[in-house]
Amino acid sequence: MESSEIIVGLDIGTTKIAAIVGRRGEFGKIEILGYGKTESIGVKRGIVSNIENTVQSIRTAIEEAEQKSGADITYVNVGIAGQHIKSVQHRGSIIRESNEEEISQNDIDTLLNSMYNLNMSPGDEIIDVIPQEYIIDNEQGIRQPIGMLGNSLEANFHIIIGQTTAAKNIYKCVKKAGLEVVDLILEPIASSNATLSEEEKEAGVVLVDIGGGTTDIAIFQDGIIRHTAVIPLGGDIITEDVKEGCTIIRKHAEELKVKFGSALANENKDEEIVAIPGLRGRPPKEISLKNLASIVQARMEEIIEHIYYEIKNSGFEKKMIAGIVLTGGGALLRHAAQLTEFMTGMDTRIGYPNEHLARDVPDDMASPMYSTGIGLVIEGLDRLEQQKEREARVITDPKTEKKKNKEKREKRPPSFLKKIQDFFENDPE
Repeated sequence: MESSEIIVGLDIGTTKIAAIVGRRGEFGKIEILGYGKTESIGVKRGIVSNIENTVQSIRTAIEEAEQKSGADITYVNVGIAGQHIKSVQHRGSIIRESNEEEISQNDIDTLLNSMYNLNMSPGDEIIDVIPQEYIIDNEQGIRQPIGMLGNSLEANFHIIIGQTTAAKNIYKCVKKAGLEVVDLILEPIASSNATLSEEEKEAGVVLVDIGGGTTDIAIFQDGIIRHTAVIPLGGDIITEDVKEGCTIIRKHAEELKVKFGSALANENKDEEIVAIPGLRGRPPKEISLKNLASIVQARMEEIIEHIYYEIKNSGFEKKMIAGIVLTGGGALLRHAAQLTEFMTGMDTRIGYPNEHLARDVPDDMASPMYSTGIGLVIEGLDRLEQQKEREARVITDPKTEKKKNKEKREKRPPSFLKKIQDFFENDPE
């Protein structure tokens, strides 16, 4: 397999903005050509709170990625998260005109497009519609219906909903930074692509991506995504707790958490003390590591309780054979996996994004904090390949089918991204 096109993933997070340039290598693995990372100043809990700061951070990350990869970056796949994201399950169905003709991509597209007509609350839009399984003439559990015969075609869909304004702000920042958005991709789905194996998705697994401002959850079972959720708590709130509890400045609180923080207070001895430089003209401050771990553990327990609630809420708690996979920067906290296991009773491991990476990838890229960025590259490549397959299928159709395809494609409702693009094109500002 020859090297594929270059794809750029842009992860706009609460603590960092990362741009990752990659392509599919000769063995189907992802080669990372370059990356850029900068501190994120204008994002809070996955939502843009300051346009100018966010634009500046995006530019800095993109420039660094361009220097390292030697590529000119114009098109990016952008991650979307934030507490406004929610998901619902829905079943759709169509009755086909002729049960003697094979089910085609057109039938699937018609069924999928009908999901975009569901009634939404004001301000909400459907971001993505993911087919889970198909039902043909009441025959359930069909994954690939193309080529089969049947009168009625049904499907269970996982529908992801988000607020239009939050997505518009992300889109505006990326455009102001001089870039074009290829796709808006849900961050938990991106992270799962980078860290989970197909066997885990088949067995049943909960992906938990603990970021700075939010914790993203994606639940898979039988290889199908069953539930997604975003919890508005992350690593930043732990830093805030350390700052308040130890009465130190935020910078020192973050360093303390990263270097000495632990999610289990009992793992630290009473006599373990760390000294923090005092503010100007003041003596150093001594902090007990056991006290620090108690503060961290209290907040981690709250986050894990939210995670466990989402797992129970999904109805798949007893089917999660592969347990929980923790990723994101928050997964680097010591004893996070042990505390999660203790509180949920489920097997837990730390997810590193090297599942699909080529061997010669820079070492620092294999950190859980880059799971989302690498996942955006993987998902971008997958979507590009699927689009090419679809186009190839249309070209090989007979003329009549081709005409029908064209008519159907023209009826397709505008996607979430297309609606946002149209909004900015029609807006004089």
